[in-house]
Amino acid sequence: MMNSKNILVVKDLKTYFFTRRGLVKAVDGVSFCLQEGETLGLVGESGCGKSVACFSVIQLVAQPAGRIVGGEILFEGEDLLRKSEKEMRQIRGEKISMILQDPMTSMNPVFTVGYQVAEPISIHQKLKRLALMEKVLEMLKKVAIPSPEVRAKEYPHQMSGGMRQRIVGAMAISCQPKILIADEPTTSLDVTIQAQFLKLLKEIQQQSNLSMIIVTHDFGIVARACDRVAVMYAGKIVETAGTAELFDKPTHPYTIALMNSLPKMGKKKDKLFSIDGQPPDLRTLSAGCSFAPRCPQALDICLKEYPPERIIREGHFMNCWLHQEKG
Repeated sequence: MMNSKNILVVKDLKTYFFTRRGLVKAVDGVSFCLQEGETLGLVGESGCGKSVACFSVIQLVAQPAGRIVGGEILFEGEDLLRKSEKEMRQIRGEKISMILQDPMTSMNPVFTVGYQVAEPISIHQKLKRLALMEKVLEMLKKVAIPSPEVRAKEYPHQMSGGMRQRIVGAMAISCQPKILIADEPTTSLDVTIQAQFLKLLKEIQQQSNLSMIIVTHDFGIVARACDRVAVMYAGKIVETAGTAELFDKPTHPYTIALMNSLPKMGKKKDKLFSIDGQPPDLRTLSAGCSFAPRCPQALDICLKEYPPERIIREGHFMNCWLHQEKG
């Protein structure tokens, strides 16, 4: 997993929520890496732990219930979990930024767009007045906001959904971070604007060698934007592969089921495929594979013991007893 091109390495990350109803293992032993200039997709059903894993990277897990109880998060070789809150405030925004799925929750309705784009620049780059405003206008132009001089003086409610998302993007990249985490960045956008926003992110990435993590449940976004994909289920990563490899040869039963759930162009079906059962309650996970109760190929051992990671091909990893047996 570790090599000279990895800018981020997450090892055996465990983030739990201690609630009155029990212990919720939202992220339970997750490991992945992110290379310089690469886009990694985190894919899975709602509630599988994708967003919590990303919030753990920048240590913004909701407290006091949420706690990172184990693992390492190595950013440029340094463990972020050993950093103080003061040190993390210098890293967030300047070196690692995040775009949330609803831009209205990321923006304050009582401040102008220009003020909000200027805030991280002022904090991290210490620019003032004229230089600060020039930088704000530069960032708005970079994300293709028309008439930036006018828009900078307006408020979020005066913008369309697509423009608000681009402005949030401008806030995230304003300090030229090395990693951008985009959590469902196109959920509130229509299909045309989705494509434009993804194209914009790729252009910015190419210009600055930005590394990105895109959290999504949309395989269309994965196909357009991601170099590699990590599939999550019930707080664990069950399969990791290059995007083309995953689409061509999905291996884990859960990944295969997700792929089968996608509508196929040119094929008529009375009913789309759906995965039987429901995702497990993260408070009552068994010792075995969490997908086993929904898996049509489950073995006896699947219910008793979690499978170790197996290398399918170079760069393609998965956890499944079925393939351990076959191998």
